[in-house]
Amino acid sequence: MVGGAGEKLEQELRRGVVVLAVLSQLRTLRYGYELRQSLVERGMPIEEGTLYPLLRRLEAQGVLRSEWRTAEGPPRRYYALSDDGAKLFEGLTATWRGLNTAMDDLLEGEHDR
Repeated sequence: MVGGAGEKLEQELRRGVVVLAVLSQLRTLRYGYELRQSLVERGMPIEEGTLYPLLRRLEAQGVLRSEWRTAEGPPRRYYALSDDGAKLFEGLTATWRGLNTAMDDLLEGEHDR
């Protein structure tokens, strides 16, 4: 990318998909560090300073549910999609797929047909 402007634009692009990426990994119960590692392994690195406020915001919006677990080591807060979150994930996934198809066409020049 070209200098600072390119980095900022790349950050904006990533910021636009981070919610969908997080939701995709919370179809099963996960705690924060485990979630972060899962995202990193799949090519979506996210800073703790971004992830944890996002998790709290999504929970406050009713998209996620959480619970504390202490049975297996130190206390950990586990997150998963709520029922509303699962519906939101389905809708955002459909939107993403439509946008992805449109962008593939645009980037490949298919719109000139």
